[in-house]
Amino acid sequence: MKLHSQWAAMACVLMISACDPSSNDDRIVGELASDRIELTAENSEPVVEILVSEGEAVQADQLLMRQDTARAKARLAESDAALGQAQARLDELVRGPRSEQISAARANVEGATDELTFRRTDYTRVQEIFAKQLASPELLDRAKAALDAAEANSKLRRAQLQELLSGTTIEELAQAEQMLKQAAARRDLLAVDLSRHDIKAPVDGLVDSRLFEVGERPVPGQAMLIMLPERQPHARIYVPEHLRVQVKPGMPAIIYVDGLDTALDGRVRWVASEAAFTPYYALTERDRGHLTYLAKVDIVEERERLPDGVPVEVELMLSKPE
Repeated sequence: MKLHSQWAAMACVLMISACDPSSNDDRIVGELASDRIELTAENSEPVVEILVSEGEAVQADQLLMRQDTARAKARLAESDAALGQAQARLDELVRGPRSEQISAARANVEGATDELTFRRTDYTRVQEIFAKQLASPELLDRAKAALDAAEANSKLRRAQLQELLSGTTIEELAQAEQMLKQAAARRDLLAVDLSRHDIKAPVDGLVDSRLFEVGERPVPGQAMLIMLPERQPHARIYVPEHLRVQVKPGMPAIIYVDGLDTALDGRVRWVASEAAFTPYYALTERDRGHLTYLAKVDIVEERERLPDGVPVEVELMLSKPE
């Protein structure tokens, strides 16, 4: 009877210690996770080629997926033509008028001068005839109109010759230079648009999932591929409210990963400033009904990359009051 009482007392002590929320209070459950990298579409052209499979390791700048480039190439060719036209116009203004153009302008001036001399003589003759009442007023008016037209044409031809002799103005050169820069910038922009039809890996890592297949057409801004970075995943945990004030970035921690016999060294990277409710996998008797704070604990050891989603327990190296 006495022995039975001793065993009952020991069992009570064990039950009390197991239910004590302060026992192992620094160990928090969570899972391994990686920072996701979403590769989004910048245009709505259909997918024409996929060069990687899910789970495949890729290197930075490796081509992962291609979209149709026919429309982008046509726009780029149009911009190349506009750039060439702007360059030719600037070259023409820098060179100035050709000698043939100046010779033709001089000939036009000479012709206009001869026409003006003839019209003046004809108008004088008609005036004399009209004074003798041998010509009608209509004939005099026609001669005067022809003289005015000849004078205007002579002024025009002389102005055109003077324009060619003066050459290109500074303002015309400035306008042509700015038009050339505009055409070049337009061409560079379209070249960038063409290159964005090739989806490349921004960093070394793993292809986690493909969200489109060949022939499908994404919406601009829609994710096409999801990558995981090559670096080791971190432990994502939810810190209980009563521990939040003690947890700070840089704090050391020990990470216990399911399936590994040895614990891993860790360091707290980040703790959320806003509270969230406890996730389903952390609904222990101690945490149920309490607010928690999301935290990320990096694995600081260099080792083979661990898979995402594996359950972990993280023991934070909190300072203990003496």
